Formats: sequence, C-alpha cells, structure tokens
Amino acid sequence: MKAVLCHAFTGPADLRVGEIEVLRPAGDEILIEVHAASVSFMDQLMVSGLYQMRPSLPFVPGTEAAGVVIAVGERVTTFAPGDRVACSSWTGAYAERMIAKESKSVRLPDGVAFETGATVLHVYGTAYYALVERARAKADETLFVTGAAGGVGLAAVDLARHLGLRVVAGVGSDDKAALVRRYGASEVINYRSEDLRDRIKSITSGQGIDIGFDNVGGTILEQMARLMNWGGRLMPIGFTSGVIPQIPMNLPLLKNYAIVGVFVGAWAEKFPDEAARMNDTLMQLLAEGAIRPHIDRVLPLEEASEAMRGVANRTVQGRIVLKIR
Repeated sequence: MKAVLCHAFTGPADLRVGEIEVLRPAGDEILIEVHAASVSFMDQLMVSGLYQMRPSLPFVPGTEAAGVVIAVGERVTTFAPGDRVACSSWTGAYAERMIAKESKSVRLPDGVAFETGATVLHVYGTAYYALVERARAKADETLFVTGAAGGVGLAAVDLARHLGLRVVAGVGSDDKAALVRRYGASEVINYRSEDLRDRIKSITSGQGIDIGFDNVGGTILEQMARLMNWGGRLMPIGFTSGVIPQIPMNLPLLKNYAIVGVFVGAWAEKFPDEAARMNDTLMQLLAEGAIRPHIDRVLPLEEASEAMRGVANRTVQGRIVLKIR
C-alpha cells in the first residue's frame, strides 16, 4: 500500500511516497482505511530528528487521521469494520492504511467530514488537557496563548472561548489577528512588533495573566514568567522557537504561581481510559458545534513535504490536511 516514508532524520525535503507491507492489527488495535490525515509541527520535528522520541527508520510520519475501520484485533470491543473513526498515534497516518490503539480512537460524529475529523484529537486534545485537566481553568480568568493562530494555539483559543475565559492571543504577524479574533480572542498582541510587558500590563490593569499557554518557548516564555497573576498557572506546551527557556525560580515563588507541564501524548499512554473519555468529550463538542476546527488548506498525500514546510515556516493558520481518499 502507498505511504509517505521517512528514511533519514533530514527533514521534510527528503520524504518520499513509496510502498509498505500490508498491516495487521494486534489484539488491542484497529486497522483503518485512511481518508484524511492532518499535519502537525510535531510531525515536522519527528522527521527532522528533533522530537523527544526517534522512531526506527524507515517510518511513516503522521500523528492523526480519520477514516473507516476495516479490521479489529481480537480484544477490541468498541469498534467494528465499517465504523467511521478519528485516531491518533505517534506515527503512521500518512498512508492509505494505518494501525491505531483502540484507546486512541473515537467514533466520528455523523455529518462530520473526514478532513475535519482528522484535525481534532491532537490539537484540541492538547488544549483540553492543558486548560481543563492541568490548569483547572475557571470562567472569566485571563488566558494568554502564544502561537495563537497555529494548530494547537487556535484550538486553545476556540476551546477557551467555549469555557468562558477571557482570551488574549499572541501572534507573530498582523495577518493572523483577524482569524484569532474570529475564534474568540478579545485582545491580540503581535509580540514581534509590540512590547509584550506593556500590553499585558495594560490589558490586565497590572494584575497579570491567570493562565499562560505557551507554544513558543525561548524569550517569550521567559517574559511570560514575569507577567503572571497571583496564583496563576504557566504552562509550557512546546518550543517551536527551538529554544528551551530558563526561568528564575524566585518568580513563581513571589507570585505563588505554578509552572505546569503539559505533555498530552505521555499522559494518554499512561492513562488510556481517561484519554479515551476526553476524546469522547471532544467529539461531543464537535458534534454540537461548540468547537470549530479551522482547516487552512487540503493537499494530496504526495504533497506531504510541502505541507510540513508550511507548518515549519508558520504560513499555516489552523491545520493543514492531506486528503488520501
């Protein structure tokens, strides 16, 4: 069957479409005929050898997909052939067929397109785990999201709007402001052209932010560490800047705020039942129209390298999707 293959950790440019052997699900797995797969920053890091884990070479990239179940393992009870599903996995989504754990798969609501279904579990799962499970966010708290027009950032803005938070969106260019406002941001800060400290102080009347949701790392997170409200929660989500920040530990001490790590993939591995319940909740929110995934563009599987470059160069707003069927 056809799949995108990574033969070396040299980045998107060296990905090639090739053939792989037919897959067979293990006892707790399902085999999915993939109709659509989304492209994430994590995928780009993975093929570049910059993620926390390195799959054995060669491997098929792709962490999230949607399609139709065509076979199930002998211990699977939740799904049957013919079911429409969304699923997540560390690898394997950029292919005509993929394997996923039963616990990392969820039924796709009727009427939801495969392209949309492939954009929910990773980004909205990260946002939900961060805001609901880790930060215990409360209505009317002030949330500052960096990288707010990207996949995870925009999902956080959208979900926070649903949760009743006051959302301040941080972006790196003015052309992204309209989108984040449409998804629920009441204020937008371009941290490449504006003074972040002055804007946050002004927006919060000097109090600082209750919840910091940071996708960027580097100097942005270091600045956020000085802009927290009393009892706030500062959450490192990712380091798309490529720089892991250093935070003086007297800062959380003085404001009594917490630094709360968010690694939803590891949590889902450790607590699969809880993660499955979260996925069910996300699909219910999707069916109700409470969350609204944004697709920047849809490309064929053969253009996976171009899709990854778009994510890496920050020219993608929301999610980019590969259409496979």
